[in-house]
Order: sequence, then C-alpha cells, then structure tokens
Amino acid sequence: MRSKKWIKENTRSLAGKTVAVTGTTGGIGRELCRYLASLGASLILVDRNAERSEALRQELLREYLGLSACCVNADLEDMDSVKRACAVLKEKGVDIFIHNAGAYSIPRHKCSTGYDNVFQINFVSPYYIIRELLDSLRKRNGRAVVVGSIAHNYSRSDAEDVDFSTRTCASRVYGNAKRYLMFSLFELFKEEKGARLAVTHPGITFTNITAHYPKLIFAIIKHPMKVIFMKPGRACLSVLRGVFEDTGYHEWIGPRLFDVWGLPKSKGLRTCSEEESRQIAMRAEEIYRYIKNM
Repeated sequence: MRSKKWIKENTRSLAGKTVAVTGTTGGIGRELCRYLASLGASLILVDRNAERSEALRQELLREYLGLSACCVNADLEDMDSVKRACAVLKEKGVDIFIHNAGAYSIPRHKCSTGYDNVFQINFVSPYYIIRELLDSLRKRNGRAVVVGSIAHNYSRSDAEDVDFSTRTCASRVYGNAKRYLMFSLFELFKEEKGARLAVTHPGITFTNITAHYPKLIFAIIKHPMKVIFMKPGRACLSVLRGVFEDTGYHEWIGPRLFDVWGLPKSKGLRTCSEEESRQIAMRAEEIYRYIKNM
C-alpha cells in the first residue's frame, strides 16, 4: 500500500489543531511536518537550529498555501532553553505535542543539570516538557506522541547509574534514555483521563541519527541502508498514526515486520516488567521535581 493511500485511509483533517514537533529539521521530522501540513494542522517547529528551522518553515509555507507555522528555539541540552520553550508553548496552546528529536552517538558531557547529555536530550528534557504541558493538554483534550526506539531493549535501568554516565556503549546509553522516556510516560498516562498518549517508533531508517559511524564505514553502508531500510517518509507513518491512535499501557505503534519494515501496527511490549516500569516512573518524577526547582 502506498503512503498516500495509507494516509487517506488512516488519517483525518487536523484543521483547527495546533501541533508542536521537536527535531523538525531531521529526516523523519521534515517528512512528518509535511504530512501534518497537508492535513491542515497549524505547526510549531521546535528545534535547536533556528536558521534551519526557519528555512523549513519558509519551505512549508511555499508548499502549503494558507499554512500557519512558527518556530520555537529549544536546545534540549540546555534546561534554560527548554524552560523558555515550554513557556512559549503554553502561551500558544498545543493540541498535540510530538517529541521526535533525539541524539545517539555524540560527544558525551555532563549538562548543567548534572545529567549525561544523551540522557538529557532523549529523556530529561522531553519528559519535562510533557509534564509542563500536561495540564494544557488535558484542557484541550490533547495528546503527547513520543518516538521510542527498539534500542530500549538493549539494557535495563540501573538505580546506581540512572543516566548510564559510566557506560560507553552508545546503543545502551541511548537505549537506557529511551527506556526511561517510554516507560515513565506509560506510568504517567496510565490513569490519565484528559490527555492521551501514543508511544511510537519508526523502525530503522536513514536519517542524521544513523550518521554516527566512522566516515569510511558510513560511506560504505549508507547506500545499502537507503535500499534495505524504509525511507523517512515511510518510516514516519508510525508517528503519524500516533497522532490519531492512543497506545495502551506497555503498547507501541511501529513497523509490522520485525519492528523494522512495513506499515504501522500496534503491538504489546514485554520488554519491561511492571515493577521496573514503576521504579523508572518514580525516578522520572524525582528528576522532574529537581529540574523544576532549579
């Protein structure tokens, strides 16, 4: 089934809805914004690169006549920047918040919060934003849509090393952060009546987040990757489905074949026990309160 046909059969108009998206200038983010714009949504492009974000906004305005779109600067490594972005998002009013931004194998350092930057980008900041927007989302019968990852199953949470700052394996450090994001939100929304949650994952696709290999290796594998794995425009359909469909407790939406290929499908997760999920949620709330009071 072609993407356009799938969209026609599985989506509806978003006219009158304001959708905020993080990480809009990457492969999945760009394609997702195009789909949202085609459905009539008003867009808030949340990105750390103001120049690239504005360029995308102008591109979308040319492509979709009558589109309402604005940019909000947010560097997920910088909590002051994140807090300023939250204030703007609250003021503008958001019906759907989509967290797509992420960082995988990047130079590591401690942020001003004391947490490892990979953990902060992929968990601390997005969790904080969603907690800050939750009351507003309730009032607007809105939802949070987050991009998870199959990497969440590469490790188990460690109370003695919450942000995996002592670990060196990039897939485990990234996976730990995604594990925190996914399962803390499952618990946060478990009894939620007003706002809704969709946890999604695009499988494996060729985007900036996969460009972390050494240059020689990347030059060799990038073309096979483009052939073997789904393109961003197809991969982001799982995220788009999350705009229209809730996920239940420990359930996500992703590619139907081995979590890698195909059109989106809802699937239950057996990768985290309820006890570990609750422990993650408790630590997530502790971190949120600490950041809130900084």
